[in-house]
Amino acid sequence: MAVSDELGLTAQPVLTLERRHNPREDLRSLARLCRRFGVAGIVVGNPVHLSGELSPQASKTQAFAAELGELTGLPIHLWDERLTTREAHQMLYEAGHARQEHRRVVDQVAATLILQSFLEQGTGNRE
Repeated sequence: MAVSDELGLTAQPVLTLERRHNPREDLRSLARLCRRFGVAGIVVGNPVHLSGELSPQASKTQAFAAELGELTGLPIHLWDERLTTREAHQMLYEAGHARQEHRRVVDQVAATLILQSFLEQGTGNRE
């Protein structure tokens, strides 16, 4: 999970949410975090194939995102997440982190990359 600054200019990592066996509990945990951080909208990484076609996981992600939007009442923005995990691993490697350490933070770095990409497109800015 990542959040932006109040101006919507930069993304910062927050935490990696450990998934539960119950998707409803995951939704409630995310809703609590949204309230805690004063979130105005939610950007969800959309796992499409490299070709741009929807993957089976993308359909599940979109359904989960729709439920999250209903629960929180916040706008949901699906955002292309292609290659963000790979880019996150590369950034961690270049920063001198051992590969075995990546697992703890790679999802946070990928979430930050997704949110930063969204912000840079101007979709998240209030200009």
